[in-house]
Amino acid sequence: MRPATPIQLFHTVAESLRRHPKRFATGLAALLLGTGVTAFGVAPVAPDVALLPVRQVLENVQEMPVAKQSEALADFRFNLYRSETTRRSDSADALLKRLNIDDAQASAFLRNDETARLLLAGRPGKNVTAEASDNQQLLKLSTRWASDDETRFKRLVIERTPAGLTSRIETAPYTSNARLASGSIQSSLFAATDDAQIPDSVAVQIAEMFSTDVDFRRDLRKGDRFNVVYETLEADGEQIRSGRVLSAEFVNAGKTYQAMWFQPPGMDSAGKPNKGGYFTLDGKSQRRAFLSSPVEFSRISSGFSMRFHPILKKWRSHLGTDFAAATGTPARTIGDGVVTFAGVQNGFGNVVFIQHANHHETVYAHLSKINVKKGQKVDQGQTIGLVGMTGWATGPHLHFEVRVNGVQEDPMKIAKKSMTIPLSAAALPVFKQQSAIAKQQLLAAASMTPRSAE
Repeated sequence: MRPATPIQLFHTVAESLRRHPKRFATGLAALLLGTGVTAFGVAPVAPDVALLPVRQVLENVQEMPVAKQSEALADFRFNLYRSETTRRSDSADALLKRLNIDDAQASAFLRNDETARLLLAGRPGKNVTAEASDNQQLLKLSTRWASDDETRFKRLVIERTPAGLTSRIETAPYTSNARLASGSIQSSLFAATDDAQIPDSVAVQIAEMFSTDVDFRRDLRKGDRFNVVYETLEADGEQIRSGRVLSAEFVNAGKTYQAMWFQPPGMDSAGKPNKGGYFTLDGKSQRRAFLSSPVEFSRISSGFSMRFHPILKKWRSHLGTDFAAATGTPARTIGDGVVTFAGVQNGFGNVVFIQHANHHETVYAHLSKINVKKGQKVDQGQTIGLVGMTGWATGPHLHFEVRVNGVQEDPMKIAKKSMTIPLSAAALPVFKQQSAIAKQQLLAAASMTPRSAE
């Protein structure tokens, strides 16, 4: 009898296990329990690879036609894409050269076409995207910029068609994203926002939001900090402008102030959507009867204090606030009222007086232009004139006063004392949901110090 092969043994063991699994398990258990020192070796039951038969397979491989491949590659055409930023010194030729485009026809078109000339008109810094053929001919060029409509942007498109190069202006809606950022005050608010790569328009909004809680001219302390969530408006993936501050937190001298943008649902009495505004996270409106400043937040040359008068050359009480601003900067009324004087008056030069409720009066002096008339009703925030340097002024600025019963008062204190408007009970449930989200976003912004991210 011939000995069994390894494969035959393997099949025999497998069949025994299938028929008598309990006997095999019992025997194995007894064997393991019966000894504690014996080492067991298990021999492989699979077939030895070296003993397996080897078969060689030969196949004929047909060569690909190399000539046809070469011809296909020779006929292949591809387009190149590149982006550049316009410079103040750019000409059409210089811009195309940086884009690696050698196209005399395109250069002439950029110089002579009225619409195409908008590419290099206005401020430099436009992001230009170009598509060119592999022989450096311009196929398409586009750039984008902000329009007067805060919800849409403009796109200039220059494109090659069978009839030649054409140009057109398109408008399209922005894509809105939220950006989180935080910073710490070391010298000024603008220095801190610059370090956090936050646009100036966002810094201005932060100051406006908390203007009646924090005097950004005199109350800032080193170590004050802020967290902010704001919109970025993008055009074709390119950030064009910053939008509204959605929520913000400012810590001044250890005290924390928080606010968020909220538009109550529903319609007003005129059938229009309710107006939005900034509210504290517990639902109190940040809008007060009086603003703290007649111009948007800016560098202040003189606070509510004593100063050496530049014209009279002597120390005198300066019971107003001088807002340093360029000539032509809009001056706004801090509250609803009626114009009682609009004209020229001694050292004030062009000046406007406005009478408000409860015997409050405001003065706006050294204006370059007056936009209102005596007896005219004005609303809070309305432009009543433009900053200038008329009268006794050594440079362009707005001299501003608040008088209560004829006595001059600190504008900041008056703003803080003015009434706030609470949120309506009907809007409170929706507000609470949004304020919970705002709190989480501000916590996330705080964890990012000193960076910003989308």
